[in-house]
Amino acid sequence: MAAKPNLPKGTRDFLPEQMFRRQYAMNLIREIFEKYGYEPLETPSIERLDVLSGKYGDEGEKLIFKVLKRGTGLENLLHEQDQFVVRKYQDLVDEALRYDLTVPLSRVVAMHQHGLVFPFKRYQIQPVWRADRPQRGRYREFYQCDVDTVGTESMLADAEAIVIVYEVLTALGFKNFRLRINNRKILNGILHYAEVKPEAENSALITIDKLEKIGFDGVKNELQEKGLTATSVNRIFSILEITGKPKDLLSELRNSFSEIDSLRDGADELEEICDYLPDFGVPDAYYDIDLFLARGLGYYTGPIHESIVEEPKIGSLSGGGRYDQLIGMFLGRDIPATGVAFGIERIIDVMAQLDMFPPSRTKTRALVTIFDETTRATSLKFSQELRKSDVPTESVFDPSKLKKQFTYADKRGIPFVVIIGPEELAQNRVTIKEMKTGEQKTLDWGKAVEFLRER
Repeated sequence: MAAKPNLPKGTRDFLPEQMFRRQYAMNLIREIFEKYGYEPLETPSIERLDVLSGKYGDEGEKLIFKVLKRGTGLENLLHEQDQFVVRKYQDLVDEALRYDLTVPLSRVVAMHQHGLVFPFKRYQIQPVWRADRPQRGRYREFYQCDVDTVGTESMLADAEAIVIVYEVLTALGFKNFRLRINNRKILNGILHYAEVKPEAENSALITIDKLEKIGFDGVKNELQEKGLTATSVNRIFSILEITGKPKDLLSELRNSFSEIDSLRDGADELEEICDYLPDFGVPDAYYDIDLFLARGLGYYTGPIHESIVEEPKIGSLSGGGRYDQLIGMFLGRDIPATGVAFGIERIIDVMAQLDMFPPSRTKTRALVTIFDETTRATSLKFSQELRKSDVPTESVFDPSKLKKQFTYADKRGIPFVVIIGPEELAQNRVTIKEMKTGEQKTLDWGKAVEFLRER
């Protein structure tokens, strides 16, 4: 009996029209990365489990896809008995699918530090896997597009990451988006001010980051459910609820809580970033300081940021920040780093929903028909002439009525159809039909090639 064709949950097939859209978005992003001097990097799909473990916080750790170790003998046990006991977890699992692109980058830097030029500016566009609950805009297998700078403490690197987000979203056609910026040092200072115990800080940050989902009351209630006193929660909110334009908000933070070193340092860093953004051409209207932004991953140490669209409500399109201690977990000494990851799947979903993609369904620009067997050779030669001139061209494999060949071009979205019939063959000319307008013109070979190349 044939197996029923099904996909694993949270995964998708991408048919050609979808792939053209994905390539359009990824190629544009890649061009912007390279325009800023970032270089490509790829890492394996699987990493050692000990490389990934302990980097993402409690919530992230649960979503790591573990890879069953080869040679465990499980297959034999399953044939012999229905139940068995696993005595050591590491006997079953020692590798996992890549959860993100930042931890693999950190491993690469630790392994190849002497062969890299610092600051090391890299971009990476590869799939990652998370054992998440599939839902709209959230998948178990998806691509990330990361850009990172390793080896500098300068806030210019953080500002540049934010600028790249602005440029990417603008170039893709987004208009109604916001860049939310905060600093983990500010959040750490707030938790210190509220006398939150160190072991409860990460859990508290995860709850604070849920404001968009559960609202102010929901955050307050969840913090108390996690053991924070009402006094601590009130102290937290006395700072988090400070709003205003970036300069005004940061000034109030420094003036009102100057005794909290971490908070003051974080505010200074954000003010420096905000001073740089206008120099890069980022309008004030596109970014603000959001003290509730925490970013769930455990490795952030400084400025953090994400981008969101006003409509549709689909979550963040990008997220990133500074992680000055992550590489040190592999190397034994810290190397500063900062960057941003684009949620390319969400970006593509939103662009499709808002009809933001160019209309073309194919990269083929011309279909060269075959009139009959007597014209086949000439049609194939003209196809090659077009390809040599960098015109993406399809040749017909199975000669059929011209009407059928035109129908094929129409369904594929091919803009031009070339006809070489007996009359054209005798005159060493070709006829070109533009599918959108129905207009036809007959030209000499050279002029026909030039006409199609220009279009």
